[in-house]
This record gives sequence, C-alpha cells and structure tokens, in this order.
Amino acid sequence: MSGTDNNGGSSGTDGTATVNRRSVLTAGAAIVAGTTLAGCMGGDGDSESATNIAIVSSPAGFDDNAFNDLAVEGLQSAQEEYDIEINQVEETEQSNYQSTQSTLAESGDYDLIVLVSYNHTEALTQNAADYPDQNWMLINDYVDEPNVTGYTWANHEMSYLAGVLGGTMTTEELSHEGNSTEPGNAHIGFVGGEDGALINAFEESYKAGAEWVNSDITVDVGYIGNYSDTDTASNIASSQYDNGADIIYHAAASAGQGVFGAAQENNRFAIGVDADQSVTLEEFQDVIIGSAVKYINEGTREVAAAVAEDNFESVAGANTLGLDEEGVDVVIGQAFEGDMPDVVSQNIQEAKDGITSGDIEVPCSASGCN
Repeated sequence: MSGTDNNGGSSGTDGTATVNRRSVLTAGAAIVAGTTLAGCMGGDGDSESATNIAIVSSPAGFDDNAFNDLAVEGLQSAQEEYDIEINQVEETEQSNYQSTQSTLAESGDYDLIVLVSYNHTEALTQNAADYPDQNWMLINDYVDEPNVTGYTWANHEMSYLAGVLGGTMTTEELSHEGNSTEPGNAHIGFVGGEDGALINAFEESYKAGAEWVNSDITVDVGYIGNYSDTDTASNIASSQYDNGADIIYHAAASAGQGVFGAAQENNRFAIGVDADQSVTLEEFQDVIIGSAVKYINEGTREVAAAVAEDNFESVAGANTLGLDEEGVDVVIGQAFEGDMPDVVSQNIQEAKDGITSGDIEVPCSASGCN
C-alpha cells in the first residue's frame, strides 16, 4: 500500500502482482457466477484460514464490462495469490442496499464487504457504525469510520483527457470501416447516466478538456436517468449525432452500450468509460476510438491483499487515485492504435503534464461537482 488519506497507491508496492494496465479487463475475464443474497449466508469456505469477501454490485449490476466487472477482476487477481473466496451479490435496487449490507454483516461470515459505487454511501453510513467489527470497502466515496476504506478514482481527470481526445479528433479527418468524422465541424456529445454530482463531474471535465483544445467547440449533453436503459441511451446519442456531433463520450455504465450502437448506426464514433471498452465490448471496437479508464481492479486487489494479510489498517481511510498515482488514463481503442494523427498523443500528453503540474485546473473533483 502506497498510502492513505488521498494518497492511495495503485502500484502494488506490497509485493503483490498488478494487473496489466493496458488490458484492464479482458473480454474473456472469468467472473464468479452471480449469487443471490440467500446463497451468501453460509460462510461456505473450504478452509478456516480462507479470507471470505462479499462484493455487492452497483445498480448497473455485474457483467457490465466496465465498473462492476473491474472491481471483481481485482478480487480475482488477489485470489491468485491468497486463499480468498468471493461471493458476488447482485443487487440493482438502491432501496435494498441497507438490508443487503446489514444481512451480510450480521452473518459474520465476511472479512471484507466490497460495495460498488457511491449508491451504497447512505446505507453504509448507518451500517458501518452498527457493525464496527466488519471491514468495508466503498468504491467512489468514503464514510468516515475506522472500519471503512474508501477508494475514489479521479473521474474528472480521466474525463478531461477524454475531452481532449474528442476535441482533437472532431477536427481531424478519420475514416474507419464506413465511420467518419466531419473535420470542418467541431461538435461532440456527452451521454450520462444519473444527473447528479458524480456524473456531472464527468460532463463538466469532458467539456473543459474539449474546450482546452478548441474554445469554439459545441458539446451536446443528455442524461438517461439510470445506468441500464440502453434504448434511451441510443435515442439520446442518435439525436446528438443527428445534431452534428461526430464523437460521443458516455458515463452511463452498461447503458453506454446504447451509445455505441447508435455510433454504428450513424457511422460516427464514441469514447468508452472505466475500462478499455474496445476490448471488453469487441463488437463495438469499430467505433470506440478510445476510453477513459480507471484502474478499479488494482484498488480492489490492494484492499483484498491487505485483508488477507490481516492488515486492513494499511488501507483504511480515504484514498484518491488520479494521474499522479497512475490510477486513471485515457487509452486509444484497439482498432485505432497507430492510426491516430500525432496531434492526439501530443495533446493528451500536454494535458496530462498540465494537470499534474497544476497548470491546468480540472473542474469539480474526484467525488463530483458539489
């Protein structure tokens, strides 16, 4: 662990293996079968020495090829080195999080309960205090209790870089498998899941990155209202493409697949989120020019390893991972590697240098626009 209190490391300095950064979540990653809550109540470890970990999904659910699956992948990476058993609890109704969390904690079966997404914060605020002997990991937020580790990735920084990518390529000529940009028209789009503080940070930072490249750029914005409705995502994206956008960035979890489908139907392009979605969703690789990625897998691996070593204190507290900690990045889609104009890598690197030096002030924060 390379530190806590806004300095949570991601480089595996405890000696454990890290996951290859370029292929954060491979399309064939093995995912533990989804388990109902009732099936998690047995503490069914084969060994008394096993470290038992439960992970509860965000409203997007598992198999999202992004946020939730990255969290599981990190646990599986730790499982390769430690005697760890993983129970996945898919719960997509936020109203059930209070009871889901408390039931898991009440069982006494788990050395760690991982909660995917800020949607769990309100319930955990009560449960962390009610179950002080239970260790918790909260992704993308933090609850100020000694038995909680909160990991937040710098969504605003990676989204700024996504804006730099989109803002650069909308004025560059790009043609691939029938899809193309209109370089004379600086126009891009954004499709978000829920219209709230966290996703607003994706939006505002994306717009700022695009405007850093071109102050005259037009950025269309639309919100789905959830993270699962691919049809609405597709409709919003299609409207933006019809309006002149040639590249759209989404921050909508599994609903974002609707954006990619719309890009294919309109012969335009898109930017993925969380994982390299040109890899995790290969059927859309012809339109995904890049992805804003955060290495959630390294965070969950780090916490799982600490718990397996009976050293939860080393990761407890608030941890924020950004460009300085190599916790976020933007990557070029696998079908476009080597085909982008040099100005893309130049602009992205200049933006990274500006952010880390403080010369570029990115809107909002890792926790959102508050």
